[in-house]
This record gives sequence, structure tokens and C-alpha cells, in this order.
Amino acid sequence: MAEKFYITTPLYYVNAPAHIGHSYTTIAADTLARYMRKVLGEENVWFLTGTDEHGQKIQRAADSAKLTPQVFADKIVESFKDLWKVLDISYNYFIRTTDKRHVETVQRVLDILNKNGDIYEDKYVGLYCTPCERFWLESQVAEGKCPDCRRPIESISETNYFFKLSKYQDWLLGHLNQNPGFIKPQSRYEETLSFLELNKLNDLCISRPKERLNWGISLPFAPDHVTYVWFDALINYISAVGEFDENGKYQSKWWPADLHLMAKDILRQHTVYWPIMLHALGIVLPKRVFAHGWWLINEDKMSKSRGNVVNPLEMVKKYGLDAYRYFLLRDVPFGLDGNFSEESIIKRYNGDLANDLGNLVYRTLTMVEKYFGGNIPDVNYESVKDNKQISDILAKIEQLNYRVSLGLNEQNFGLALESIWELIGVANKYVEETKPWNLAKEKKEEELKVFIRLLADVIRKVASELEVFMPETARLIKEQVGGDSIKKGAPLFPRIETKEK
Repeated sequence: MAEKFYITTPLYYVNAPAHIGHSYTTIAADTLARYMRKVLGEENVWFLTGTDEHGQKIQRAADSAKLTPQVFADKIVESFKDLWKVLDISYNYFIRTTDKRHVETVQRVLDILNKNGDIYEDKYVGLYCTPCERFWLESQVAEGKCPDCRRPIESISETNYFFKLSKYQDWLLGHLNQNPGFIKPQSRYEETLSFLELNKLNDLCISRPKERLNWGISLPFAPDHVTYVWFDALINYISAVGEFDENGKYQSKWWPADLHLMAKDILRQHTVYWPIMLHALGIVLPKRVFAHGWWLINEDKMSKSRGNVVNPLEMVKKYGLDAYRYFLLRDVPFGLDGNFSEESIIKRYNGDLANDLGNLVYRTLTMVEKYFGGNIPDVNYESVKDNKQISDILAKIEQLNYRVSLGLNEQNFGLALESIWELIGVANKYVEETKPWNLAKEKKEEELKVFIRLLADVIRKVASELEVFMPETARLIKEQVGGDSIKKGAPLFPRIETKEK
């Protein structure tokens, strides 16, 4: 078993406040970080998130807001930090690309690569998309619009600095062929492999002249240029947790990252640019890159320009934090695209949370009150080992931790949560089939004790496994059922009443 676990989200671009997509990645990373802290201990897990603050988009957004880029970035950064607080995100460190430590590391990386002969100066003539911060070839563009965002592109002619990406294409192909688990899910691995097999890599333009853009990190060997925002941003994963010694060797107790999490639209930066940058620096690669799908609205990608962005704060205010976290991780297999709708949230809320989990907890507590005066009975399961139904439930309790870990170790949140809900479902079925009211009526006290104790043990185990997904819900359950005597509270998830059409 690993002795440490280092997980990252991408750096979120501060041209606008956070939306559901940002919260999706971050909640997923938070869940995995919480899980690994249970496995390895708090001190052996490092969870990094942060913000990407340089580039032309930020400069233009700041100009539009009549603010300096730094003041503009500071305001957006606070909105991200406030949201992470609301979403109960347990990050260890929040990095900003304007941090002094990061700026110095980027310049050190540039200096090392330049001295190694991996950077050269050349003239660029071609097409550029400012929103995507990306150059395009004539052959890639139709109708004067960016192939990615479909917004107008500009013609540019300027001298820039280039990183020799093409030099390492064969090496990267070899690495991917030898390490098929490096990129997940499988479809993203195949996408990257196919791209490298069918295309010759162009060298990466890593600078912008200050006469066009002065908001960025200066190149140490060309102070009239600033660093390309993507080259700058990727370096955060190492600048946050280590440093280079005087000989240019990178040192860190946390590196390599065990998992980089991001959305699929920035797959290539993380599976082509980043591995090659690290290899050129003599740094080992991260263990895994996982690119999840998008949340769509009516099959359309969410974007500010389309006006269909979902605000996480509004969803939390309407449905509660843990319901929102649960919905994001459960409703769509992690890695695939999913259609977002409030109808889907309500369906999950009323079905899984109110009917299944909430009902199990509340009616169990009610029965403990009714039949045993609020005290959970102590029983010896040995006396009922021949009862197959009880033995099966005890086995499921015993196996739950393993089954949840199987899911989370492969970033399969759906599998992990399905395992928990399977136990909840079995327990609810047990109530219906056992009919405890009949046991009480027939004065079968020992059987009733076993029945109540088994439900309490199910609920305790469910709470223990849920705490990485739904921390507040797990805490409330433990408060109510954690001791020998219960402390019954209000129903965890009161049903949301909907008007039938």
C-alpha cells in the first residue's frame, strides 16, 4: 500500500466565478482525499487545488471590469475559496499562479529547459483564439472560428519562444503503450493514443510578447516575453510541493502525484504537454490522469456565453450540501457526460435519500424508542448464526468497506455508492419482511432485540462509509445512533413535494 497520497484538481481559470463543473471535479477530489485520509492517516495525504490567474482572457476581463488584473484575480479567488468553504472542501493547500513561490518555480523550469536546448526562438504567423489561449493552423479553422469554442479568431504574426514538444513524441507513445493505466477512463487513454499515432506534434509556443500581453510570468532569458498560460499553470503541481536544488534536480516528499483530476476538455494539456515537460526536466510522471465528462444542459455544454451555467450555491441552498454532493457523484458514471436537471436532483433526493436512507434511520430510531426506551440492545449474533437472512446482512456489513474501496480506488464513485445503497436496501427489506410490530405483539423479545441491534449496526456502518461522500449526514447519523442510547433528531431528508403535471 502507498505510504502517501497526493491528489490535485486543475487550476481553475479566474475569468469568471465557479460553476457546477468546477464543483464536480473538486467534490470528487475531496471525496477521494477524505477516503485516503481514513486509509493512510491525515498526515499522509495532500490535496491541492487553486487558481490560474495569468493570460489574455484575464487581462481583457480585468480591463472590462476597470480593474488591474491582480485586483480582478483577487476578487474571483475569494469567490472560489468561499464556495469551497460552503461545499466543505478539505483541501490542504490553495495555490495561485501569482504566488511568489510558483512564479520562481516557473522561471526555474524555463531556465533549465532553455539551458538543456529544449527551447528556441522562432517567428509565428498564424491564427490565434484568445478565449482558448491557443494557436491554430489554417487547415484546422473553418469560417474564421475557433474549432473548440466557435468564437472568432485573430491573425497574428510575432516572434515567440517554443518548447520542443515534437522531440519527445516517440518517448510519450512508448510510455502510454507500456502504461495503459496512466490515463483513465479507457476512452480517454484511447483518444490520446490515437491522437499521437495519427498526428505529428507541433512544438509548443510557450511565450507571448509583452507588447501584446504583459499579464504573466516573464521569461528569465527573454524579459520582453511572458509565459504561455498553460505552460505556466501545469507547473503548479510541482511548484506547490517541492523545489529544484542547485543542480536542477527536483525534490519533493509528495511527488509524484497519485492522481490528477480534471474535465475532458483539458485532457491533451495533461496527457501530452505535461508528461513531456516533466520528462524533459528529468522528473517522474504522475501515476494517473483522470479526465471526467461534462455536465450538460439539454445535451449542450454549459458555458457562460450560452447563459446556461448552474450555480452550485443555488443548488446547495435549495437541496442541501450533502444532497448536492451525492447527486453529482451518483447520478452519472464518473468519466461520462451527464445531463443536469433539477428534476434529476429531486428524484435522487426523494428516492435514495428520503425514502431509502432517511426512512431507514428515522424508523429504526422510532422503534428503538418504542420497544426499548431509547436504548440500543446488546445481543450475541452467535445465537442466530443459522438465520440466513441475518447472516447475509452481517456479511454485507463486513464486506462493505472492501466494496467501497474497490470503487474509490478506481475513481468509480457510482460503484462505491451503489454498494452502500445495496446494504440500505437490504435493511429496509428486512424491516418489511420481519414485521417487528408482530414480534412485539407476540412478545418475542430476543428476536426483537436482534432485529433492532442489526438495524443499528447497519446504520452505523453506512454512516462510517458515507462520511467521505456526505460528511455532515454521516456526522448527524453518528450523533443519533453512535452510542448505547439514541438521540433521535428530525428526519435527515424530508421529502420534497412536487406538483404532478
